[in-house]
Amino acid sequence: MTSLEEISHRHDDSKKTEATRVPPGSPILELVGLQKNYGYVEALKPATISFLAGEIHAIVGENGAGKSTLIKLLTGVIRRTAGEVVWCGHPVQLATPNEAIARGINAVHQEVVLCPHLTVAANLFLGDELNRFGMMRKREMEKEAQVVLDDLGFGLPAPALLGSLTIGQQQLVATARAAMRGTQFLIFDEPTAYLTRQESAQLFKLIRRLQSEGVTIVYISHRMEEVFELADRVSVLRDGTHVGTRTIGETNENELIALMINRSLEQIYHKEQIPAGETILDVRGLSGPGFEDVSLTVRAGEIVGLYGLIGAGRSEFALGLYGRQPVSAGEIHWQGKKVTIRNERDAMRLGIALAPESRRDQGLCLNLPIGLNINLPVFERLSKGPLISRSDEATNADRQIRDLSIKTPTRRVLASSMSGGNQQKVVIGKWLSHGARLFIFDEPTVGVDVGTKAEIYRLFAALLKQGAGIILISSYLPEVYELADRLHVFRQGHLVASHDYHKASHEEVLGEAIGV
Repeated sequence: MTSLEEISHRHDDSKKTEATRVPPGSPILELVGLQKNYGYVEALKPATISFLAGEIHAIVGENGAGKSTLIKLLTGVIRRTAGEVVWCGHPVQLATPNEAIARGINAVHQEVVLCPHLTVAANLFLGDELNRFGMMRKREMEKEAQVVLDDLGFGLPAPALLGSLTIGQQQLVATARAAMRGTQFLIFDEPTAYLTRQESAQLFKLIRRLQSEGVTIVYISHRMEEVFELADRVSVLRDGTHVGTRTIGETNENELIALMINRSLEQIYHKEQIPAGETILDVRGLSGPGFEDVSLTVRAGEIVGLYGLIGAGRSEFALGLYGRQPVSAGEIHWQGKKVTIRNERDAMRLGIALAPESRRDQGLCLNLPIGLNINLPVFERLSKGPLISRSDEATNADRQIRDLSIKTPTRRVLASSMSGGNQQKVVIGKWLSHGARLFIFDEPTVGVDVGTKAEIYRLFAALLKQGAGIILISSYLPEVYELADRLHVFRQGHLVASHDYHKASHEEVLGEAIGV
């Protein structure tokens, strides 16, 4: 038995016995007319889907298609309005999270829901701590946690505080915790959104290992290449409706996208040929924490792409340029004049906007309404003396909500309750209000569906037509490859290669980023 199996067997295994009686390939969980209403709103229309024992079953759909509602129903977070859930051949309620966990149903969420102030080991054993005579056995927990992490190949330190790890590493800890719980039905919600290529490979290895041990995997992702790499079958949701299930060998990316949004793959990457104008930004030999000797220019009407593995220095360069962290050398010329950007306020005054990598931690005030978030950079403009004009505030927020097609009944909805795609639109909307000339988008489409991606790409084109310039940072090569007029490749803090539009192959760019 492996170390992970030994530790996971300490949990209540009655659910395992029940699940293992289901032969591989037979239904382990069936949804029969499952439905969820919020008042008059149908979040999930009657859906009938079967999940087979031991399969990897992908679920795809736009933001708002019903994926999050389905996860909450299966994990007991919310109760269904109608329909039936059949687990191992028997109808069940799944009325609470504890009931779902007791049956072996667990989820790894896109946003990590663990405790950042506790150690990695404490998070792994959270709720199942090892005790002796009422005293917690911390050293033993750390030792066993390290064995599990090493067994999974994650290479994370068990004694470290969770909050000291990257978002991707925290996601791996959440995955390890789920694997330790003796799960038989494991749901992954956008698990690679913040993972490096290496971390993603580690996760895929674990998923295949769990499948080989009989665990049924539900894999929710906007990344089609992952769906085709991992899944046995895929189900498509659209507007709260289950529109079809396909085996992977009988479908393709174009068909799935058509089912999701009634749009072809060619329509997703919206690239218009816009003549480049004057130089907005000229950076010469800029250095700072995590990057060194970076030189590049951005012209009006141009997208400049920055590609590289996570930690290659792209985001660090952007933060230095924006004044969020100090620079140690180099010059910044803005519209032909040398400038000093000491802080974010200096950048904003010049006309530079940053949509950061982590919209939840750095781009939004989650406990505030979306209207207030949209207006944050422009409240001085909306004020008459010491007082904010309520009518101007409402008009500006409602205009951005309308123009960006932000799905919300009112501007008073809290940002924390929005889907990932709509949160990203709010981040973009607040800078549109500001009227910047240079927009820095760091991983703008992480965790958003293909339909929202297409909307964001069309927004890029609209900004370029208005004379703005864009710096686009992305770990997703097809995105920067198809959109950037000039593509710069980062590796280990240095800008190592530059290419005009489509002047290098995917393989060349990836090789430069990896260093082969």
